[in-house]
Amino acid sequence: MKNNKDIHFEVSERKILLRIFDVMSVFVSLYLVEDIFNFNYLNISTTNFYWIIVLAVYILIIGSVFEMYNLQVASNQYQIIKSIILTSSTTVLVYLLTPIYTPFLPSKRLEILIFFFSVFGALFIWRMIYVRFFASNRFVKKVILVCDQDQAKELVEGLTSVDPHYRVLGFVNSDSASSNSEKLKIKSISIENLAKFVRQNSISEIVVASQKTDGITVNLYNQLITLLEKGYIIREYTQVYEAITHRIPVQYVSRDFYRYFPFSRSNQNHLYLLVVRILEIMISIIGLSVGILLLPLILIGNFFGNRGKLFYTQERVGKNGEVFNIMKFRTMVKNAEKDGAVFATSNDTRITPFGKILRKSRIDEFPQFINILKGDMAVIGPRPERPIFVKEIAEVMPFYETRHVIKPGLTGWAQVNYSYGETIEDSLIKLQYDLYYIKHRSLFLDFNIIFKTLSTILFYRGQ
Repeated sequence: MKNNKDIHFEVSERKILLRIFDVMSVFVSLYLVEDIFNFNYLNISTTNFYWIIVLAVYILIIGSVFEMYNLQVASNQYQIIKSIILTSSTTVLVYLLTPIYTPFLPSKRLEILIFFFSVFGALFIWRMIYVRFFASNRFVKKVILVCDQDQAKELVEGLTSVDPHYRVLGFVNSDSASSNSEKLKIKSISIENLAKFVRQNSISEIVVASQKTDGITVNLYNQLITLLEKGYIIREYTQVYEAITHRIPVQYVSRDFYRYFPFSRSNQNHLYLLVVRILEIMISIIGLSVGILLLPLILIGNFFGNRGKLFYTQERVGKNGEVFNIMKFRTMVKNAEKDGAVFATSNDTRITPFGKILRKSRIDEFPQFINILKGDMAVIGPRPERPIFVKEIAEVMPFYETRHVIKPGLTGWAQVNYSYGETIEDSLIKLQYDLYYIKHRSLFLDFNIIFKTLSTILFYRGQ
C-alpha cells in the first residue's frame, strides 16, 4: 500500500459534513450563550428534547432552500454570507412562530436578538473557517485521465467545470495513432512514467475514458493493475461524470441503452406513484389558490404590459409521445412567432417587460397546475417540449425520446441545474439532466428539486 495519499472527501461526503457541522456549531453556540448570558429560551430537558430536533430540521431544510449546501456557493465567501443571513433570519422567524413543537415566544425582545445572533454567529464563524481552511485545500482531488488525446480537453472541462476541487493533472494518451502536436494545458504522461507520476503527485484516482478497446495496450493494462493492487482507485469515466455532474453522459455512450435500462424502480413503484400523485394534487390546489390571489395584479399588468389575451395554450409532447395543450400566462408580444417557431432565449426581445417579471418569478407557470390536475403533467419531470423541436432534436440526438417515458413536469432536474435551452447543444445538456432524473427518480431527489426550485424563485432566477 502507498503512504503518500492525501485524504479526500467526495461531493456527497462534503455536503454531509457541512450539514453536520452547521447543526453542531449552532448547538454549541446556543449552549455557550445559555451559560454566559443566562439565556433560557431553549431550556432543554427530557420532556422537551424535540425542541432542538425541530431546530436542526429547520436549519437543514431552510439551508437547502437558500443554497447553503451548494458547494460552489459554500466555497465563495460573499455568496455564502448572503445565504447565511437568509438562512439564519428565516430559521429564527419560522422557529419562533411554530406552535407546539418549539418553545413559547421569549418574554423579552433581547432574547430574540440573542437567539438570532447565536444562530447567525455560529453559522458565520464555521462557514468562514470552511472557506478559508477547507474548501480550497482539503477537498482537492488530483486525477489522471486515460483517454484519446483529441478528447482530453473536452473530458477535463466536463468534470472540472462542475467541481472546482476536481483537478486533472495529466492524461495518458490511449490513441497511439494521434499526433502530439496539439498543445494542452494538462501534462501528457507516458505509460512508462505513469506509476512514478502517480506517486510523486499524490494522485487520488485514475479515470479511464478511452472508447477504443485497442487503446488499452497490454503495457498500460499491466500498469493500471499494478496501481490497483497498490490501493489506487481506478474508475470508468461515465461513472465519474454521472457522480460529479448528476448528468448522464450520453455523448460518450452512443446507443448503449443497456447501460441505463431499467431506469429507477420508482417509475413502476405503485406506492411511490400514488404518494407523488397525492402530493401533486395538494401542491396544485395550493398553487392555483395563490394564482387566484395574484390574478387581479396579473390582469392589470397584462392589460397595460402585454396587450393581449391573458392565457395562451401551446402544443407540447407528453408521456409516451402524446401531444397536449399546455397553459401559461402570456409573457410575449402578440404574433411572437409570425415567422415560425424558434427557441426562446434568455434575452428574447419578444418578451414584454411585464412578461419578464412573470418569468423571473415563475408566476407565468401557474396555469400549468391545471395541466397537472388533468394528468397531462407532473410537478416534477422533464420540461415538455414542442413537437416541432422534439422531431428536430430527436433526429440528431440519441436518447432524446427517452424523456417521454414519464410525464413532463412543471419543474425538473434540468431546470434547477441549467439555464434556458437556446440551442441544440443546450438541449443535449438538459437531456443529460433529464435522463439522470429518470434513472435516479425518488422522493429524496424530488424534494431536492423542490428546494432548488424555491431557491430559483426566491433569488428571482426564473427565465
